Amino acid sequence: QVQLVESGGGLVQAGGSLRLSCAASGRIFSAAAMGWHRQAPGKERELVASITRSKSTNYTDSVKGRFTISRDNPKNTMFLQMNSLKPEDTAVYYCNLQSPYTGYDYWGQGTQVTVSS
Repeated sequence: QVQLVESGGGLVQAGGSLRLSCAASGRIFSAAAMGWHRQAPGKERELVASITRSKSTNYTDSVKGRFTISRDNPKNTMFLQMNSLKPEDTAVYYCNLQSPYTGYDYWGQGTQVTVSS
């Protein structure tokens, strides 16, 4: 079983920064691809950034140059550094882990990020 726990969300003014963390239990963290998704009110959940087991990264266009995804495999933790935040970044952010053995997607409970203008 895998459990994911996000932290680091909060309220910040436009232009500010936040760092999200995702702590994972279980033994498959280092072998798994992971990602951060977000869902704003009235919108579908979207992939924000992803990172492979070899630490290759990918970002949605709207966050390129502002967000950085990273992972610390020995600590079973993934991060999302968010700089130059905009009101449109306001959403619940979810941590995702995909099992490399079953393809099953695990999700955290989400952390709220609110950016005021």
